[in-house]
Amino acid sequence: MGRIRAQRTDVCGVTAAVAVIEGKWKTLLLWLLESGPHRPGELRRKIPEISEKVLTQTLREMETDGLVHREVYDVVPPKTVYSLTDDGRELSEALAALSHWGHRRIDRLTAEQAAF
Repeated sequence: MGRIRAQRTDVCGVTAAVAVIEGKWKTLLLWLLESGPHRPGELRRKIPEISEKVLTQTLREMETDGLVHREVYDVVPPKTVYSLTDDGRELSEALAALSHWGHRRIDRLTAEQAAF
């Protein structure tokens, strides 16, 4: 359902945004790619819990949604590099406010638990 929803134009803006970031790994991949282009092996080393299959599938979905650019170099062995597109960078910037909210919430919950 997410793939279809990500391409619909008759939904609210929040739904459109959530549709392209839903899933376990997309926000983490956006965050990692903010620092610059990465090869798939580098991303795997930084996220050891993700399988190669899921990483490839997730990056392809992000490419289809226009968030990442996939550059394949014609060398032996083949070299593939992923980087954020303008839309990916814009989404990453928009998520910064949500990240700050999340950190404030974690801090508040931690403080409340410490008070008990």
